[in-house]
Amino acid sequence: MISPAYASPSSEDASSLINELRKGGYILYVRHGEANVGEDQPGFSLTDCSTQRNLSARGTDQAYKYGEAIRKLHIPVTLPVESGPLCRTVQTSEAAFGTQNLTVKEFWLKIYELSKNIGSEDSQKILQAFTNEVEHVPANNSNRIIIAHSFPIGIGLGDIPYMGTVVIKPLGNNRGYEVIGRLTLEDLLKQANM
Repeated sequence: MISPAYASPSSEDASSLINELRKGGYILYVRHGEANVGEDQPGFSLTDCSTQRNLSARGTDQAYKYGEAIRKLHIPVTLPVESGPLCRTVQTSEAAFGTQNLTVKEFWLKIYELSKNIGSEDSQKILQAFTNEVEHVPANNSNRIIIAHSFPIGIGLGDIPYMGTVVIKPLGNNRGYEVIGRLTLEDLLKQANM
């Protein structure tokens, strides 16, 4: 599934998308905030942030504003939100939703691995596992939030800017998903009048 280029919707389209999200039943797949502190060292440790890229001060601010905008826009969210295990995704989740409102899920590291030099068979397995993860409809008229990584250009959800959100409509067990829209952090802040 090849994704279109990441373009901001018009204000009207963004408003319509926000109204849809207020009804619940979607997955918000979010890329972590700006991370330019440190580097991912070969053989980095998931438990040692000094071996990984971390959020910058700007990235922490982006994450905080993202969480504030979601709350201000009254978008219902299933807690805990899901985070990949890398420090930058955990730091983003904590800044946006609070330490007590996140759960770390190892699977989301696989999206990061797509950007490595892996074979097409391994890529296809990861993309199928991703589909299996996001085809289930969230319960209780709420939305599931996943904070993880961008995809390589032309693969899966494609390139996602820092704190960009891909809105996914799950189609149910073994039925896949549909991308219904994309929002940048700026789109959310504009809609929330922040």
